[in-house]
Amino acid sequence: MAHLILKDVTKIYDGDVLAVEQADFQIPDESFTVLVGPSGCGKSTILRMIAGLEEITEGDIYIDEERINDIPPKDRDIAMVFQNYALYPHMTVYKNMAFGLKLRKYSKAEIEERVKEAAEILSISHLLNRKPKHLSGGERQRVAVGRAIVRHPKVFLFDEPLSNLDAKLRVQMRMEISRLHDRLNATIVYVTHDQVEAMTMGDQIVVLNEGKIQQIADPGTLYHKPANQFVGGFIGTPPMNFIETEIMNNGGTPTLQFENFKVELNAQLQSVLNELPGDSVTLGIRPEDIHVGENGNNQVGTQVELVEPLGNHALLYLRTEKNNFVAQSDLINVPQHNAQVTVNFNMDKAHLFHPETGKSLTASARH
Repeated sequence: MAHLILKDVTKIYDGDVLAVEQADFQIPDESFTVLVGPSGCGKSTILRMIAGLEEITEGDIYIDEERINDIPPKDRDIAMVFQNYALYPHMTVYKNMAFGLKLRKYSKAEIEERVKEAAEILSISHLLNRKPKHLSGGERQRVAVGRAIVRHPKVFLFDEPLSNLDAKLRVQMRMEISRLHDRLNATIVYVTHDQVEAMTMGDQIVVLNEGKIQQIADPGTLYHKPANQFVGGFIGTPPMNFIETEIMNNGGTPTLQFENFKVELNAQLQSVLNELPGDSVTLGIRPEDIHVGENGNNQVGTQVELVEPLGNHALLYLRTEKNNFVAQSDLINVPQHNAQVTVNFNMDKAHLFHPETGKSLTASARH
């Protein structure tokens, strides 16, 4: 497989539209790297520049130390799987999978061997004589993946390949692509806007927003140590809650206050605040770290706006006079709509962000 390097890669479209700004990162050999972010963040543009389908404005891309900026797409030894499958409707599954090999003048025996091997891996051997119109969405996606596999490329590129599938089939295909990665020891670069997809599939995740890389890390680090408020709010379902708070000095011990509520800080968070100029900070706390109950030092009185049962737990959409946030509850004694409930913040799991830059003040301090 292959090792990719992007060095200060920038893409500017006509009209001075900045799509990607100085993307600088590595994709290790045999890794499953996911580019994730909201629509328009530049992730598909990066993928297309790697494939050679978009011209690079500035910077360089290397595959195994070879600079590929000026190498035509067909000579980059890369296979790409598109969102819309891009199958030839008049060809059978076999011919769709064989087409690229035929163009490259492979022998008939080699083509047959590769197609049958890929079809077996993807469990589509029984579909080889059918045409795309007779296939389901999931089957078409397998064919598109199979067409990439037969190439034996250095790098596989996936551009939101599951977005046209229903929820159940997306879960199934996520597992199948992950298994495929393990079986082929492939270098995969995968683009998605779905952070759940990113977290369940990638061993390295690149989070983008507005053309800029926000953080590159494994799933656990992204969740527990987000580099900034954007990552904290984008990664996690439901997302992290954010509350603007004032820093109060209580006898030399800093506490946080919002509305008429005060929350106490552990020693680690206190030390972070002692080094922060200014009198405000953004508190970030995940729904599972807000507990319903009267006990605890950091009680906040709220009203329930909505209860959302989710099988083994429920989400509570809560409000105070000026804030809204989400808490997670077990299914025992779930409060009713409009009920008044007291919740407690687990400040040992809380995050603090700079109120202006959004940069995390706690990521580097966490163990």
